[in-house]
Order: sequence, then C-alpha cells, then structure tokens
Amino acid sequence: MTGRVPTRGGMAPDQRKGMMSHLRSSDRWARGLIALTTAAASTFAATIAVAGPAAAHSATPAADASAVQAGQSCTAADLGKRHPFIKSTEVAPTITHFKGWYVTQGSTGYQNVTTSTQTTIAVSVGLNGEIKGDFAVEALGTVGAMLGLNVQVNYSSTSSESTSVSWNFNDPGYYGVYKGTKKVTGTYGSLNCNRVQQGDGSWGLKWIEGPDSGSYTTYTTLEEGAVRCEDKVPANSIMRKAQALLDCGSATATAKHPAGPVPSAKADQARHEAEKATKAEKSVKATGSAAPATRAALNCQPDVYRIHVPGKPLNWSAPVLGNDGIRLRESNWTSAHLDNWRLCNVTERNGVIEASLWNWGNGGCATIPANIANQEQAYLTTTTCGEDDLQRFYIYRDVPGSSKVGVQNKQTGSMLGHDRYADGELIRQYSSGRQDGTGTYDLVKV
Repeated sequence: MTGRVPTRGGMAPDQRKGMMSHLRSSDRWARGLIALTTAAASTFAATIAVAGPAAAHSATPAADASAVQAGQSCTAADLGKRHPFIKSTEVAPTITHFKGWYVTQGSTGYQNVTTSTQTTIAVSVGLNGEIKGDFAVEALGTVGAMLGLNVQVNYSSTSSESTSVSWNFNDPGYYGVYKGTKKVTGTYGSLNCNRVQQGDGSWGLKWIEGPDSGSYTTYTTLEEGAVRCEDKVPANSIMRKAQALLDCGSATATAKHPAGPVPSAKADQARHEAEKATKAEKSVKATGSAAPATRAALNCQPDVYRIHVPGKPLNWSAPVLGNDGIRLRESNWTSAHLDNWRLCNVTERNGVIEASLWNWGNGGCATIPANIANQEQAYLTTTTCGEDDLQRFYIYRDVPGSSKVGVQNKQTGSMLGHDRYADGELIRQYSSGRQDGTGTYDLVKV
C-alpha cells in the first residue's frame, strides 16, 4: 500500500504507531554507553537543540557544584591536573551500512539482506584512539550529558565489514536497507590551575582555560531498518539519511526489478567518498608520524634548575642510557649533571610558560616517545633536541614566591607525574594528571 511504512512481525496497522517500528537497537553496541537520566541532564543549564542533520552548536556546560569551572579557585596540589570542557558539538545522522533491495509481490516476508559498509566511525579524543585516560572519558561523558544522548565513552567503532539485516517486508517495493547512528563530533579544551593576578594586584591560583585543545568523535546506539521512497519519515533522522541514498525518482527506483539487490549510485558514491577520506586521513597520520624531528638550535635561559618532588630529596634525572626514561633520583646521584635542566625557547601566553627542557648532563631534550605518545602513562625520556611539539611543555606556576609547578606536554595534552614516590620511579604522562597531587613539582634554581 502506497505511503505505508513497513514494520516487523506482521502487526496490525492500528498497532504501527509512529516510525519507531523502523528502528531496532543492537544490544552488542550498547556496551560502553553512558546512561543518562533526565535528572543528570538537568544539571546543565543549557539544552542543546539539534537544528539539522549536521547542526553545529557552541556548547559550554553549566556543571553541578562538584565540577571544576573556569575562574574558580584551586590549590598548589592542582597544578598538575586538568579537566575537559566542551567548546562545540555537531550531531550528524550517519549511515554505516546500506543496500538497495527490491521486493516483488511474491517475495514479501522476512528476508536476510547483506549490506555494504558506507562509513566507519571510531571513537577518539585528541590523539587517543583507545580512550584509556580519565580525561577522554570525562570529555565524552560531558558531551553525552549536554546533548541528552547515549554516546560511546569507551573505545569502539562501527563495523568495517559487510553485515546483514533481517527484516520483515510486508509490502512489495524498492527499499533501502540500512544500519546507522548519530555521529557526534566537536572540539574540547582543558581547564588548568595557574596563577592569576587579581584586581587588587595580589595573586591567586585559579582554574583557567589552558592552551591545549583538540577534537573528539563518538556515536550513539546503532539502529537498523528499511525505508522506501514513498514513506513519510522524520526530517533529520537516520531513516531520512538512508532514504536519500535510494536515488528516489531515478530509473533504478521506478523500474521493475526481480526480487533482490538493486544498485544505488548514491550509496556507491557515498561509500567511495568515505573510503577516499579514510585513506587520506591515514596517509596524513602516517606522514606526520614518520617525519623525523630536525635538530634545533636552542635559545636557553642561563638559570639551571632541579625539578624536585616538593619537600623531598628526589628529583627528575635524565637517563644514563639512551633508551631509558627520566626517573626520580636523589640529587647528585651521578656527577654528570643529569638532574640539571634549563628552559629553552621560552614563550609565555596568558601567564603560562611554554618551553623545551634541555638536560645539562646528556645534552638532550625531554620528550614523550612518538611511538607511545597516544598511550596513558607513557614515560618521559630525552632525545636529540628538535622542532617537535612532543618536546614542548606548558608550565603552570604557583603564586610568586613559590616554586611549585605543574608540567603538561604540548602535543599530547597530558600532565606529567609519577605512580609512587620511590628512587628510580619513571616520570609518566596522565591525561587528567595525578589527582592525588603528585603531579605538582618544585622548579628550584641550582
């Protein structure tokens, strides 16, 4: 019957209310989703209204009383911590799998349709495609709460393989059989603790917007269904996105066909464009990761520092062996000045220092190794100084008169700290910093 929406199970027409019978959530995609209630969502002051299939939003959440807010006071123990805030969001219904399918008068009923991959969506936050750190989970959880959507907050991706959809076709016609989701993308920033000069000239520690930012990608529960050209479906829906791939009005859509698969020019074009974009992205990433750092001429300040654990004798010491990491050691445990550091190529923006950390003992610069830079708790080491953001660090300072600092890698955005206070313990990166305050150090002149 023209204009009637196909449904499952041969239900009576008066039971087919709305379009929800088109959609079926797949249980295997529910794992890792954050469950958001109306009460949780109400803690945010602004309700984000999706205006279109790819509507962009400026998004600054008003968090509950326990959440960190820009301008709030912090303490020296917070210098080595960071928290995310969401700058923008974009929600776009996206078809992950699709197949044009023709049903004849004698071939109605349940059929198993193998769909082809249109696009693959992978969850990521910044450089981290594995979502192992607290910062990424907190960022994605904030996005979901802002939008009132159940989004993936752990690493996962939609299938890159052909998958099947079992559907009950009640009426003959030309169908688009699909799987899809709402792809959620946007940008984030971080809040860091730093000294701020107040109106009366005094200094205080406050949460400020840090220099680092990045982008994120996640998606909602996967849905599957079937739709025809003549079906009336909600605008800005996954179903409408699938209907657009049907080439409605084309010769393919209007001609008579035997039961079975029907080629779709739009679906093929969309798939090819998605594959091309994916290959281009991989090429850029591969090129970027393979590019060697060029040796840099450093402009170092004359002061020499040790980076101490506050109130204790252990401090950062560069490795004796090239493949080792920077570790906590007692001062002068060797005579090679491996615990002496200079700040080089220093710049300052909004009270936050950016610098390279040059080691007097081995002549190398502190860095996160490129092959593990996307890992939570990757260790810090030294290497030949180069023009490389993995060798650049933001330094957040306590109020004047105090030498306490927090240190953040520019490329990864992670804060530096250590797992435990012990001789030989490695200095590592933590996406949210060390929440027990062990990411705060003393930058003490020698």
